[in-house]
Amino acid sequence: MKARNIASFLLPLLVWCLVSYVPFIWHPKVQVQEPGAVDYFQPGMLIDRADFEREAADMAQQQLALPTGLPANPIYLPAPHQVAKALYTAFAAVPEQKDAPRLHQSLWHSIQIILWGFLLSSAIGVPLGIVCGTYRNVGRLSEPFIEFFRYLPAPAFGALAVAVLGIYDGPKIAIIVIGTLFQQVLIIANTTRKLEITLLEAARTLGTRGVRLITRVVLPGILPDLYRDQRILLGWAWTYLIVAELIGTSSGITFFITQQARYQHFENVYAAMLIIGVIGFGSDVLLARLGQWLFPWDRTQERT
Repeated sequence: MKARNIASFLLPLLVWCLVSYVPFIWHPKVQVQEPGAVDYFQPGMLIDRADFEREAADMAQQQLALPTGLPANPIYLPAPHQVAKALYTAFAAVPEQKDAPRLHQSLWHSIQIILWGFLLSSAIGVPLGIVCGTYRNVGRLSEPFIEFFRYLPAPAFGALAVAVLGIYDGPKIAIIVIGTLFQQVLIIANTTRKLEITLLEAARTLGTRGVRLITRVVLPGILPDLYRDQRILLGWAWTYLIVAELIGTSSGITFFITQQARYQHFENVYAAMLIIGVIGFGSDVLLARLGQWLFPWDRTQERT
């Protein structure tokens, strides 16, 4: 990985460390060390700075024992070392809710939802996009409706998906499909139209028609760009994951995140989100490297 790529991660991490460890930058809370004469203060309690200062002023005016505390951040902003510890322990920790899946089980379930949803979307979207881009009349007939449909928010179909497909994985996969299919058709159709028109004209002059035109001329001509489009659209599918897994019965990594947030274990929430980012980014880097190997003649492939 290039130095600039590493720097793009180090800069946000530096800001996070500054906010977490440098008290005078942003610490709106006070963590009580000694409650003094304030009856409702407890050691370790987080108090708004203004409330702490007001109580301390009241105790000073009454000449009672003063509370002491350290600058702190809210509970929803854990420090990097807390999240790092959560990343290490979350896979082995037993869930607080009885019979709840562990993190690795939730993560694998989410990956399956993404893969099935994206495979189904691609099985429909890739052929349809190529046909729309190759044949002008097909594109004119179908793309206006697809353009209209892609503006409809995929989560709005959640209730309908549950009614038709049940409460388990079916509606979740359906939301991934709805969220990516229509974008996929339009993007691939546009990619197909970028193919040199002279290639199509030459193939038609030589008598190539129908399926042979697509499989022998169009598909080989757009394959590197089609591969790149699929990489981008796979990332799009990940953005629908959290919403999709809230439909019907909560499951997967979303279930883990909501449970940890319910118990205010926000370090585990951050850890889960980082895991999603690492898996998504890591898979994209691997696919990019695979693309360089599959299409060495394509100069537009990123050099990561």
